[in-house]
Amino acid sequence: MAIALAPAALERARRFLAASPGALGIRFGVTKTGCSGWGYVVDLAHDEQPGDSVTEQDGVRIYVDAKSRPIVDGTEIDFAQKGLNQEFVFRNPNAAAECGCGESFTTDADKAV
Repeated sequence: MAIALAPAALERARRFLAASPGALGIRFGVTKTGCSGWGYVVDLAHDEQPGDSVTEQDGVRIYVDAKSRPIVDGTEIDFAQKGLNQEFVFRNPNAAAECGCGESFTTDADKAV
């Protein structure tokens, strides 16, 4: 499994982790939401769940649950600041389409169902 953090996202994750010393790393995955189907979830990981895949990049551990793994495999996570807005940006090779508002996405596997 390959999840990569761009330099800005890596720095942001390090700041989150420094402010929460009990966290093991970051948890990245998806949840059913929005008009297209999947929405990204990024949070602090406080424990390792059964079935988690764990990768590490420059000292930051990334936890991904088994359900999310095939949907997010190969994703690069970046972090962007535009004026007062700040957000993680996802470059997911598995995303086939996004909804108009950009809050959710589908994969080719979703279209086949």
